[in-house]
Amino acid sequence: MLTVTAMQRIYLDNNATTRVAPEVLQAMLPCYQDAYGNASSVHAFGQEAKGLLDNARQQVACLLGAEPNEIVFTSGGTESDNLAIRGIVEASPRPNKHVITTQIEHHAVLHTCQALQKAGVRVTCLPVDGEGRLDPADVRHAITPETVLISVMQSNNEIGTTQPLREIGQIALEHDVCFHSDAVQAAGKLPLCVDDLNLDLLCIAGHKFHAPKGVGALYVRKGTRLRPLFFGGAHERNRRAGTENIPQVTALGAAAELARQNLDNRARSIGELRDYFEREVFQRIPEVALNGSPTARISNTSNLRFERADSESLVINLDLAGIACSTGSACASGSIEPSHVLLALGLPVEQAFSSVRFSLSRYTTREEIEAVLEVLPGIVSRCREASPTSARLHARV
Repeated sequence: MLTVTAMQRIYLDNNATTRVAPEVLQAMLPCYQDAYGNASSVHAFGQEAKGLLDNARQQVACLLGAEPNEIVFTSGGTESDNLAIRGIVEASPRPNKHVITTQIEHHAVLHTCQALQKAGVRVTCLPVDGEGRLDPADVRHAITPETVLISVMQSNNEIGTTQPLREIGQIALEHDVCFHSDAVQAAGKLPLCVDDLNLDLLCIAGHKFHAPKGVGALYVRKGTRLRPLFFGGAHERNRRAGTENIPQVTALGAAAELARQNLDNRARSIGELRDYFEREVFQRIPEVALNGSPTARISNTSNLRFERADSESLVINLDLAGIACSTGSACASGSIEPSHVLLALGLPVEQAFSSVRFSLSRYTTREEIEAVLEVLPGIVSRCREASPTSARLHARV
């Protein structure tokens, strides 16, 4: 088998996480040795840390088209989603509460909604079409006088499909319902402006756009009532108690600033490389199909279905060849269940178990894509011969 040497290992799993950009690493390192004060302290050390905190808040706000005082720093996307959803529901004075979301949300949203449902909140999970797109009319029809929140992700982490947030946001505005979006996969890949999208809350996670893991942010529109998850201090305008993690927050700000620079051209370049990859795969390998929308998606994501091949076998064999990709969400790895996203598109279980996600970044090169194209056809052929998806399907069901 043709393999990639250790020095040439190829990473195409950027929707799971990204490498930390050198510029981001350089920004955060001084916070561990020099600017190590507590941002709540009144002395010079504390005020230096406060300055870094304020600067990062400004940088993240600029990425989202928000005001700095509308940004709450968190530990990542999962906490941000929990704070947004639980915070709105628990702050609502209504005796009966209703939340609207979709069937293809990240589990940070779906599991939070399921927990609320057990506590008596009514939850509506709307379907999507075969490309993963939500019909705004379905949102309008689902709203009731008890609806307190609509939560729709901007871009899906598995298939990359983007949602018509502007139209949904207008519907939410007309009905005076809070509108939240998990934009974890969109930040740094699409222009985001909370006012244009009529959003009240929006979540991002740093490790999806070249900041470290363990830091994220929640945009909360001024005037939005939100009950905090944590208690113990007045940090983050009483929305998130706890001493701010200045190195991580500084890194998030630097990554946000880096993401803003030349965003449109960079997204176009990555998209052209992805499209080249897909064209070549379709030409070189028979019985391959795209999962999701061919047009309404983020530029770095390609979720391909290799008929009659087992996705886990494909991923393992690609890894042995020095190429990293995935079967879907990293948060669901280890699960023996098919992707809830792919099932929501209407795919049968067997096809869901034949799908692989390739996700690029600003660091992906044409040479790397050519190297993947050299080995992929042979790997697919061998997996189809040796490990039919149907055998695995029968074992699982």
